[in-house]
Amino acid sequence: MPTEEPIAPKTLDLIRAQMSRRGVIAGAGGLGVAGLLAACSTSSPKPTAGGSPSAVADSGSPSAVADTGGTVRWANWTLYLDYESKTKKYPTLEAFQKQSGIKVKYMEDVDDNNSFYGKVQGQLKLGQDIGYDIVTLTDWMATRWIRLGYTQTIDATGIPNKVNILDKLSTVGFDPGRHQSLTWQSGFAGFGWNKQKLPKGIHTIDQLFDPANKGKIEVLSEMRDTMGIILQYQGVDIESNFTEAQFMNGIDFLTKKISDGFIRKVVGNSYKEDLISGDAVAVIGWSGDLFQLNSENNGKFDFALPDSGGTLWSDNMMIPSTSHNRLNAEKVMNYYYEPAVAAQVAAYVNYICPVKGAQAEMEKINPALAKSPYIFPDATALAKAKVFRTLTPAEETTFTTAFQKATGN
Repeated sequence: MPTEEPIAPKTLDLIRAQMSRRGVIAGAGGLGVAGLLAACSTSSPKPTAGGSPSAVADSGSPSAVADTGGTVRWANWTLYLDYESKTKKYPTLEAFQKQSGIKVKYMEDVDDNNSFYGKVQGQLKLGQDIGYDIVTLTDWMATRWIRLGYTQTIDATGIPNKVNILDKLSTVGFDPGRHQSLTWQSGFAGFGWNKQKLPKGIHTIDQLFDPANKGKIEVLSEMRDTMGIILQYQGVDIESNFTEAQFMNGIDFLTKKISDGFIRKVVGNSYKEDLISGDAVAVIGWSGDLFQLNSENNGKFDFALPDSGGTLWSDNMMIPSTSHNRLNAEKVMNYYYEPAVAAQVAAYVNYICPVKGAQAEMEKINPALAKSPYIFPDATALAKAKVFRTLTPAEETTFTTAFQKATGN
């Protein structure tokens, strides 16, 4: 797949100016290919705490119905919401607060799924407030939260814009019918690089680990993305029932690249700072990060899906079982499923937009982005990326332990 032309800085400034001036319309692991194509469930249960309501209630945590008071506290990843550098504010969020009268404390507190879970799991078990009313986590971690009863059921009547979710995302194996979660963004993991240092680009693992890049390569601490790319390079179909032996063969490859000094860090999306500083020249990274960094640094960076295959993932908004502010949290989620608002966010983050109608709204903001296969992917783009299959609990433990041992965590 050809990479996109970089967005010129002046164009980006225009986009952001448009976003800050735009009137906002009122309102707004395991996601396999089979799940993407499944039909949407229309049933809508009554609001209860996710997974295990009685266990949550017995622990003294808030009721599922919850009150409407207080500020909505939202934990998200970095570079994941439209941001105005001059005002140091988020235009769509500012518009929502002005329109609704609801305050939102937006925190870029998620750098890695495991580390974030480790920070809050003790409080979740005890039914104590974790300090967030919305958390944004990747499919496989969302699976864990829902399975353990750490989420609240979202009320479809409180999120009427839920109907705008793309059909391909409307039901998933970990949350049939989307009663516990809503997709925030989806995206690809692949190769990112500094075009000034590597003008020929990177399209294969062999090019990534070229001796000239030794010591200046970083890979993701998200096991499914880093290992998914390595396994596909080794000829493994990551959506199939590949074996433990095949996975461990990939671990051996990763371990040697680390021990030989090719990989300087295994990180969350903090790799972006190392690309900017020049400490890293090439990464296994995420599409939206690289496009945003490119447009903010005079076309210095680029992204491509590996010839042997990248990965496809989604991050999901969920309301923790310990939140007392479900109703207002639902209003925030509903707002961001308004197509005009979703388009504004997508114009900034450049990830796959999950909202129907956003592509038409993007035409009003930037026609070139409306045609982007990385924001509104077609079959050709999706064919170059696969979803890491759902692991059994035993596999999850074995594979994660092996990955953490290899990466020194």
